[in-house]
Amino acid sequence: MTELKLIDWLRRQPGTKGIGDDCFIFSDLVFTTDMMVEGVHFEQSDEPEAVGCKTLARGLSDIAAMGATPRFCLLSLAIPAWATEAWTKRFYKGLLKHKVPLTGGDLSHASQLVCDIMVCGQVAKGKALRRDGAKPGDHIYVSGDLGGNARDHFKRAPEPRLALGRKLIGKATACMDISDGLSLDLHRLCLASGVSADLDTIPVATGATMDQALHGGEDYELLFTSRIPLQLTGIKRIGTIRKGKPGVVKLDGKPLKPAGYDHFQ
Repeated sequence: MTELKLIDWLRRQPGTKGIGDDCFIFSDLVFTTDMMVEGVHFEQSDEPEAVGCKTLARGLSDIAAMGATPRFCLLSLAIPAWATEAWTKRFYKGLLKHKVPLTGGDLSHASQLVCDIMVCGQVAKGKALRRDGAKPGDHIYVSGDLGGNARDHFKRAPEPRLALGRKLIGKATACMDISDGLSLDLHRLCLASGVSADLDTIPVATGATMDQALHGGEDYELLFTSRIPLQLTGIKRIGTIRKGKPGVVKLDGKPLKPAGYDHFQ
């Protein structure tokens, strides 16, 4: 089983709705949820403020990918015995650095620390950015260099591209954030849009490898497409959307395997 196959199966089941984008769209509101699990996304030795900051930043990156503005968040936190009162308070201080109101949640205990964040954002009705609008001939962009977080052993808290996401409304034909690696996330965008993609330039972060830039994951840059050339600060054009088998991505004319991070592989 892969994460993509499980999500695809869920989308076809009675009782599910709107699964597939970075957030669920409900009128002018968008909702996302994201988990941080000890031993998967962070270690006990990590600074608690950094863990808290990253917990909310991951959700805010989804909000950015929809072109929305965050309004509030909820946090469910399962606290193990090793997490002291001081550690927990520092965690919350890191989370609150984003200045998004924390309006509630739940507290429990567990054998390992688990953080489950829910974020609500707002965007004009019918204007939210989605994954399924890319068309052949569209330009493909990313919002910055890739591979930096893999280079830093995933210790760096992401910087949600909220301002850019809002600027892309009316300009981008499809958008998502890069959480599991460019190769896998572009594959997902192409599947959603029923298209293929040709890549010609990969912006690699200083000190990172090409492999980290393509497959490393946790970059949390925006990946988006546009019918017209865009000139926005910091963005990098990386290729073109093509007509072809949905999901196929090529780099310099050669097939690129979607080898990014999958929780079940």
